[in-house]
Amino acid sequence: MDTFLQEYYSEYASNIKPTWLFENLTSLHKIICETSKQGNKVILGGNGASAAIAAHAALDLTKQAKIKSIAYHDPALITAYSNDYGYDKWLAKLLESHMSKGDLLILISVSGESPNIVEAAKYSRGIKNKVITFTGKNEKNSLKELGDINFWVNSDAYNIVEGIHMIWITTIVDMIIGKSIYSVN
Repeated sequence: MDTFLQEYYSEYASNIKPTWLFENLTSLHKIICETSKQGNKVILGGNGASAAIAAHAALDLTKQAKIKSIAYHDPALITAYSNDYGYDKWLAKLLESHMSKGDLLILISVSGESPNIVEAAKYSRGIKNKVITFTGKNEKNSLKELGDINFWVNSDAYNIVEGIHMIWITTIVDMIIGKSIYSVN
């Protein structure tokens, strides 16, 4: 078990702070602040655990950082739009209804190949809105190719990729607030 844990945490350590991280975090911080100043919102999306990360980020951005943010993961929305437009298109079709020019889209997908997430990125790019991606596994994935800023974890381990995505996204929240310790009420 000790060998497993050593290898597991070595993979975290080797991926948590790539050379490009601070530049990308600083760029994303600037884009989120500009989006907010222009009166626009941040929209986040993902599937499964990535949906949970997106929802957590939207909550913290809105409540703590005072940035209008939302993650569309309501079961009624997902099932209605999936039923009418197909699962691959549900998020893109929902964005047609809710995304305004100037909104920022942050998408999270470990593989970067989830069809509904890739289609949402294509929609956002099609209306000339920025797309930020959080992916892992294959560096040349479909979602990453559509991103303006990309956060990629060099790992095939879902929990490691998702854990690092969570750390990077919550770092952005703390950067906007300007500190890591603060009251949550």
